[in-house]
Amino acid sequence: MIEVRGLTKSFGPKRVLDGIDLTLAEGESLVVIGGSGTGKSVLLRSILGLETPEAGEILWRGRPLGPQRAAFMQGFGMLFQNAALFDSLPVWRNVAFRLLRDMPKARARAIALEKLARVGLGPEVADLYPAALSGGMRKRAGLARAIAADPKVIFFDEPTTGLDPIRAAAINTLIRGIVDETGASAITITHDMTSVRSIGDRVALLDRGRIRWQGPVAGMDEAEDGYLRDFIAGHARPQGSQAAV
Repeated sequence: MIEVRGLTKSFGPKRVLDGIDLTLAEGESLVVIGGSGTGKSVLLRSILGLETPEAGEILWRGRPLGPQRAAFMQGFGMLFQNAALFDSLPVWRNVAFRLLRDMPKARARAIALEKLARVGLGPEVADLYPAALSGGMRKRAGLARAIAADPKVIFFDEPTTGLDPIRAAAINTLIRGIVDETGASAITITHDMTSVRSIGDRVALLDRGRIRWQGPVAGMDEAEDGYLRDFIAGHARPQGSQAAV
């Protein structure tokens, strides 16, 4: 579905991505992990065209993404780290934001209510404004917006940040269920190992701008890489080997 080849991105003298090679298969849920400042968000932003790499290329279905970007952007969904709902719009309009460009209001609202129900929010939420929602409800509304147009690729940016363990587990379960039901390909960036185990089929560890380890989620615990083991266990990394900021 998506292939990243030799992707390099710097900010001034600091090289954040240093020749990244990564693939996302059709229907696969890939989780990218790594400490703060290791380039996870920059990788995602580069795929979305929000950052311009100095080197490397991104392929979509085997062809360069650049000439296909308009079509690609029509077929992706995204759950932002803090949901990123529009405060001035009621919840249903947030969910139907993209749909309202292409269909009558009544049809867009009906789809919005359907997607809200899929993430566990009832019709009574539809006309509320985001300020009236709890953190968990905002995440759910953001997830409903991400799947409103039935995307083929979904990006999840730190989906459980700011949630307590119970609500985080509920969001992880929702994401895994939606990916399985729709057959969408998914990329999640996170440092939450519970999310990794709940959401992912495969995991890639970013360290100092490079993929340090990748493999099936089920293989993480048997991996020989010391940093991966420390990351999983939450152990401090020794001085002298910090990741790029």
